[in-house]
Parts: sequence; C-alpha cells; structure tokens
Amino acid sequence: MARELGLARKTVVAAYEALVERGVLEVQPRQGVFVVGGGAVAPQPLARPAELDWNARLARHPGQQRNIIKPTDWQRYPFPFVYGQVDPELFPLATWRTLSRDALGRAAVNQWAADHATADDPQLIDAICRHVLPRRGVHPQPNEVLVTLGTQHGLFLLASLLARPGSILGIEDPGYPDARNIAELHGATIRPLALDEQGVRLDGQMRGVALAILTPAHQCPTMVTMPLLRRQALLEWAGPADALLIEDDYETEAGPSSGVPPLMALDRGGRVILLGSFSKILAPGLRLGFMVGPAPLIAEARALRRLMHRSVPLNNQRTAALFIAEGHYQALLRKLGEVLTGRWEIATRAVERNLPGFQRSPSTGGSSLWMSCPPGMDGPAFFAAARARGVLVEPGETFFATPGVGRQHFRLGLSSIPATRIAGGIAALAAAAEDVAGRPGPID
Repeated sequence: MARELGLARKTVVAAYEALVERGVLEVQPRQGVFVVGGGAVAPQPLARPAELDWNARLARHPGQQRNIIKPTDWQRYPFPFVYGQVDPELFPLATWRTLSRDALGRAAVNQWAADHATADDPQLIDAICRHVLPRRGVHPQPNEVLVTLGTQHGLFLLASLLARPGSILGIEDPGYPDARNIAELHGATIRPLALDEQGVRLDGQMRGVALAILTPAHQCPTMVTMPLLRRQALLEWAGPADALLIEDDYETEAGPSSGVPPLMALDRGGRVILLGSFSKILAPGLRLGFMVGPAPLIAEARALRRLMHRSVPLNNQRTAALFIAEGHYQALLRKLGEVLTGRWEIATRAVERNLPGFQRSPSTGGSSLWMSCPPGMDGPAFFAAARARGVLVEPGETFFATPGVGRQHFRLGLSSIPATRIAGGIAALAAAAEDVAGRPGPID
C-alpha cells in the first residue's frame, strides 16, 4: 500500500494503528487486518415517521423573533464592518496557548475536571474582584459575583428570576434586540424607552417601570454615554419607584473611558445589578462574562444556572484567571484601546469626507459608528448595493421595538476590519449610495 500510494511505510502503519484504535479495523491473529463488521448486511432504512405539527406543540417560538444576523462568511468580504468580532491579529495567541496548557496541567486538573455543580473557579472570581471591577469603582465580595456564559446568559438568568407576567420591563429603543427577545419569552410587558443625546429619557415613560435594562457606559447601538447627572437622576428615580436596574456594562473596557462611574458604583440602595463580558476583549467564542449583585440574588442565579447547564466550563475559567492575574488582560486592554481609537478616528474622518448626507450619532469613540441614511434613501437597497461592492454593514431595523422602524439606520463595526481598509470601505459605501441615488425610500 505504501508503494501504491507513494507514502512512507511508517505513515501507512500509523494510519492502520489509528483506525484500529477507533474501532474501524480489527486485527485477527495470523489472518490479517479486517474492517469491523465488514461482512454484515446494512440494515434497511426505516420509513420516515409522520410529521407532527410542531408549530402547535411549541409553547414559545424564539426562532420567529427578530435578531441580529451576521453572515458566516463575513471574512471573505474586503470591507467587513461587522460588529462583535475580534481581530485575530490583535489577540495574544501564544500567551493564551501557554496559559491554556497551564490550566490543563496536573496542578489544576482537580479543579476543572471535577463536577462542582454550582461553583466557579475561585481564581477567576478573585481576578474579577481584584483586577477587573475595581477599575470601574466596583468592589464586590466573592459571593456577590457569578460567572456567566456572556452578558446574554446573565440577561436570561435575571429575566427568569425578576420578570413577572404583567410587570413592566423597560428596554432602550433602539436597544439590544436579544434583551427584548428574552423579556418577551418571560411574559413581561415591554415598554420601549426612548432616548435623547444623554441616553434614556427620565420623563413620563418611566412611570410604572419595575425593571429596566440599560447600557449607560456606551448605549447599544448608538454608543452615546450617559453623563453623571443623568445617572444620578436615574438612581434617584429608582428608589421611590421601587425599580431595579440591570446595567449592561456595554463596551466599558473596549470603548473609550468617559471617566463616569458605572451605575453600580454610584448606587447606595442596592438596586443595580451589573453584567459584564470578556467577549469584546478576548473572544466571543470563549463565552465568558460575569454578574454582580446582592448575595441573595447571586445565590438564586447560581441555583438557576445549575438547572440550565451547571457551571461555566472551568478550564476556560482557569485560563482567563491566569490571563488576568498575570497582567496580560490589562496589556491587551491598552493595545485594543489604542487600535480602536485609531480606527474610530479614521472612520469618522472618512464618513465626514465621503458621506456628507448621512448622520452619525454623537458618540466620542468605541468599536462602532451608528449611522442613518439621508432622508428619502431606501435603506435596504443601500445595504444591498454596499454588499455588492464588498462592504458589509449591519442594518439597524432589528434594534427598534417596532418592525419597520429604523430601516434607514445601520451600524459600522470597527473591531474586525483593519485600519488600512476603513477609508476604502467608506469610499465604497459612498459609491453604493450613488448606485441607489434617486430611488425613493421610506422615511422614519
């Protein structure tokens, strides 16, 4: 066989040995090597069962909800303004690989390989309490922190525990689509909360709200930062209203520092629950985040997490703990901050130069730009024309509570496109706008 295939004999022997180990081949002494069950007759396929009416059987239909959809082949586009992806050129892969080996070593195997049911890695909890949260002015006790599979997981846990049928749950409009979707699944009455240039408006729309999900650091998707006075007014409203605030600490680490403390650092009434994530810094595929709140709430969230999937993978927790404790996390934050600031400045200059009729939200930095098309332009037609020119943008309609609203808005993600391609991508967007010029579109 080695001669026929033009391979080394050792390669063929190794292939045989691998197939024997996998149970594909078996060795029969003094006879040879044979395919396992090679003489058996293949069973006849069973008739397909009758199709049930699953639409009627399902109690909930999350597949029918509107959500953000990213093309799986986004990397093949020359200008991928795709939000939430990381640039592999910036990630310290060699360091992470070394720490992963340490986390999988004998010294740590008893921690991550055992079934701890509800426990988190104590080293990661310590790293979050000592190195991550103090940068934000938050100083919790270990029993006030829970590791999650990202912010979205934290939102689901909190909605399950706090959202009551008929209670009013306020969600920013525009806002994070899956916060709205999760709330809908739990039967809460959703109230879209309108924004101004400082974030959520504190007017009559807040009357009766029992729970609100907010992104004050950098509002999703506009990237507007809520100023200190608005945050203080929000906390002053929450007390008499007996309301709870879920603070999605959106892009606090990856975005520009505003110098304004998070709501939790200002809270004196115990009404704020903080959700954070490492997805924008490390990688979304690691699925690591955290929840910070009063110990009784965290204990119940931990018990609910056990019913869902027990603990968050402990090997990833230990690797992240080492990454933070040894200072690599802080170094990566500095590097990402410099890179994203440079990309944001290039993008804003290119937008001002090439897209004069478009509007940009008054954000001061971050990993995305929130844009709107000129009045009268057909947004979906513009997005399609941009895609034909190799430019991927994120349509904004999904971020709005009312279907059909926001069709002229879009988001330009900057985390995964190299700085050298940004200006060319914006120029291609300008050409796409020329392609659809004169075609009337809806105005919202």
